[in-house]
Amino acid sequence: MAAVRRYQGTLYDSNRWDGFELRPGDIIIAAPPKCGTTWTQMICALLILQEPELTLPLDTLSPWIDMVTRARTEVFADLQAQSHRRFIKTHTPLDGVPLDARATYIVVARHPLDMAVSLYHHSANIDRARMRQLTGQPGSLYEASPRPSLREWVLRWIGAVVSPRDELDSLPGVMLHLSDAWARRTRPGVVLVRYDDLSADLEGEMRRLAELLGRPELTARQFDADQETLAAELASIFAARPLAEWLELFDAEDVCVGPVATIAEAGSDLA
Repeated sequence: MAAVRRYQGTLYDSNRWDGFELRPGDIIIAAPPKCGTTWTQMICALLILQEPELTLPLDTLSPWIDMVTRARTEVFADLQAQSHRRFIKTHTPLDGVPLDARATYIVVARHPLDMAVSLYHHSANIDRARMRQLTGQPGSLYEASPRPSLREWVLRWIGAVVSPRDELDSLPGVMLHLSDAWARRTRPGVVLVRYDDLSADLEGEMRRLAELLGRPELTARQFDADQETLAAELASIFAARPLAEWLELFDAEDVCVGPVATIAEAGSDLA
């Protein structure tokens, strides 16, 4: 699938989505930089994998497809090999990634000033010379030497007159990203999350899906040692109702749900 609009910067190119095949149930975490992307990736990892220890580094399990420092073919191959529900990172607005009705798109919003402070400190840890070597591209507009104070940098960040589509980590770029997501908020599969809500009530945010199943205690049991017993209990819950009831229950929720065909059923559909 191809993205609708191209966004390109020192570290990213949204055209790298071209040719990537989305699957039913894929989760795209599309947050501006320093707005809770990694936090949301870890929440998805814990809920999907049901293990406190990840088998692979998070940036391998949930890669940033747009990032140009790694071969796209390698990233695609890693994702193709995953058999679990995939959760993929991007900092690109939704109009720059492929939109698929079978996928869920999570956009995380954070107060822009909080994001700016985090971005300032994050930028101090980047080896920019190495990044330029890897990407072969010039540095960012916001690089400066000597490094300005936090106050000076934030005021410059607030007042910068730039094209939002050319500088996604600028204030205009962040507002473009969030405005685009807000305009899509009623579209099925688009989920808006506030960083402040995660901070204030993380447990409540993670319980929502379990409550829809009528088993709110499942969230607390996600790290039980006996995962086989838990999986069997979940299977019995789903088996207790016909498919039509489950589809109706989840119809108004931001959850990718659909029938799973047997091999025979799939074969008859293709006949």
